[in-house]
Amino acid sequence: QVQLVESGGGVVQAGGSLRLSCAASGRTFSSYTMGWFRQAPGKEREFVAAIRWSLGSTYYVDIVKGRFTISRDNAKNTVYLQMNSLKPEDTAVYYCAAGLVVVTTVEARRYRYWGQGTQVTVSS
Repeated sequence: QVQLVESGGGVVQAGGSLRLSCAASGRTFSSYTMGWFRQAPGKEREFVAAIRWSLGSTYYVDIVKGRFTISRDNAKNTVYLQMNSLKPEDTAVYYCAAGLVVVTTVEARRYRYWGQGTQVTVSS
């Protein structure tokens, strides 16, 4: 049974940092792209960043470039999203996803597996 379990969310002031983790289990993810998405209240789920597990290649939405970094730890089967210089508009539920897609895939519907999400709240 595939499981993606996110952790690391919380409340932080604007300008602060958080690191999200996504622990993956239940299958081998070496052929997968791992993505982070987020969904704010009343808005659609949007792509944030992705990493190709085997190659380590990454892709980001423009609004987080230079602030967020996606990485993975093969030994721990975990994907991370380091978020720096957080802004109130980054407030959302953040989801980890996995799919057999190229790293530039931004459509949520193309990712097969999803975690339950973790709340990130940035106060001004």
